[in-house]
Amino acid sequence: MPKIKFLPHEEICPGGSTIEAEAGTSICNAALANGIGIEHACEKSCACTTCHVYVREGMDSLNEAEENEEDYLDKAWGLEPDSRLSCQAIIGEEDLVIEIPKYTINMVSESH
Repeated sequence: MPKIKFLPHEEICPGGSTIEAEAGTSICNAALANGIGIEHACEKSCACTTCHVYVREGMDSLNEAEENEEDYLDKAWGLEPDSRLSCQAIIGEEDLVIEIPKYTINMVSESH
């Protein structure tokens, strides 16, 4: 079972976290199932960018981004070449290292 290492994020997981996840699930679902509260304002329907993450290691093992995801990523704060929407990035067989950006374009978060 692949491991996902989440780098420390000031609010979401201050100490970082390493979890195990089943191949075939999304990064977002794996994070949420393990208590890592990644924002997902559109309820994981690929209609916003609040679940944007940086895939620091393991990008090649993820599914390819589809056109709709790429269109939304263009609107994400802090877009980088290793950016993905965690609700659309499906885990393969390799371990991943994920960084959650400091900011999202979501001006209002229900958890704050």
